[in-house]
Amino acid sequence: MSQASFTHRATGRRLVPSLALGLAGALALAACSPPGGTAEPEETATGTSTPSASGDFSCPAEDTTIKAYVETGFPIFAELAAEFENQYPNVTFDIREDQFAVITQNAPRTLADSDTDIMRLPQMSDLASQGLLMDLDEYAAAFGWDQWPSSQLEQLRVDADGRRGDGPLYGMGLNFSMTGVFYNKELAAQIGMTEPPATLEEFDGYLQAAKDAGLTPVAQFNGGATGGLAFPLQALMASYGPPSDINSWIYLQDGATIDTDTNVQAAEHLASWIDAGYFADDINSLDYSQMMSRFIGGESVFIFNGDWESGNLDTQMPGEAGFFLMPPLEEGGQLGAMSAPLTYGISANAGNPDCAAFFLDWVATDEAARTITVEVGGSHPMGPVDAFMPEIDPDSVTAQTLAAGAIVGENNGSMDFIANATGEIYAKSWTPNLQKMVAGEQTAAGMLESVQADYLEQIGG
Repeated sequence: MSQASFTHRATGRRLVPSLALGLAGALALAACSPPGGTAEPEETATGTSTPSASGDFSCPAEDTTIKAYVETGFPIFAELAAEFENQYPNVTFDIREDQFAVITQNAPRTLADSDTDIMRLPQMSDLASQGLLMDLDEYAAAFGWDQWPSSQLEQLRVDADGRRGDGPLYGMGLNFSMTGVFYNKELAAQIGMTEPPATLEEFDGYLQAAKDAGLTPVAQFNGGATGGLAFPLQALMASYGPPSDINSWIYLQDGATIDTDTNVQAAEHLASWIDAGYFADDINSLDYSQMMSRFIGGESVFIFNGDWESGNLDTQMPGEAGFFLMPPLEEGGQLGAMSAPLTYGISANAGNPDCAAFFLDWVATDEAARTITVEVGGSHPMGPVDAFMPEIDPDSVTAQTLAAGAIVGENNGSMDFIANATGEIYAKSWTPNLQKMVAGEQTAAGMLESVQADYLEQIGG
């Protein structure tokens, strides 16, 4: 798909027919109207817009249009918007879509120069520090978000120094996503893999077996401005070292560095996979959609990707796809994974901030919305620990990703994405360095040294 943006309207078209039958009659006539009306934002001393203190936030009774700027290729937002329109017919979503790399470039300008209400956030620290995002703490108190497990929201908080993990809440997740390894069961059986590998060495053996069998072991995207090799790299970092060190670096903690001994070992392991020819020959020109097309078409044994594709794979490859977390160095070792909310924020210039916040709360608490989050998004919904969860086919890949997410949570092995440390670190540092590694123009140690230097320059360190 072209990186040029396009606009469409979510008109209430039902994309998940199974949800419509039982819900339409009961919910379609519900009104999204507050007892006290909607409130206008007010400016704080820092210039960041916050909701007014009405304490009663929802959507106005009159016809309302919510302007959204979201990532193309992922149907979850459009599905949720359609169901919200079905339940609240006076609300219409005007949705603009772009590829993630384009959103990364456009985010500051879009938030500053338009009245976009809700937006997929590529990175939070810079946008919050620049006063472009609304402080959501008052919404959190009103809706009870601050009663959810704190781990769900800590990545969405930014302090006055631009460090994440603490401070005001500037974002909300549509779900809590996680990355790992998807595999084609039929191809895996051809190389002798009947269950997920227990150790990294065992996984190495399967990669070599795939190559020896004339198969493409991994068709990983790494082209354009989004280096997909960051996914296996970060997974390997979790195998070699503690996830907490990665989070400290992403959260801009004092003295944090990505250039550690264990991370060098992880990067060297990735380099060994590159040198062994485990990735598709055209990896540096392979984009995300091509990766998914090849995997679904049976042209790749493995891909490193997120659980947001679980619902898609259950539809496109029913019973044919499996999932596992990157295995540890030694059997029984700690399992970690990149696990973070699919982050959205409300613009400081939003035309309908209360309605946008009401929508985000609805996503996390409404049974139909949570069902869409699981069945379409393939991920665990945000929200209270005792909230409704739909029944899932135990043989589905969605069931496997949800189970893996529970393991990561039990192990306290969650990491944010290494691309989220600063607003420019992904496009201007990780991606070109990973592409140079593939081209033989960068070493594993040199990559981490270069990324750390760029990081310090970008944060003024």
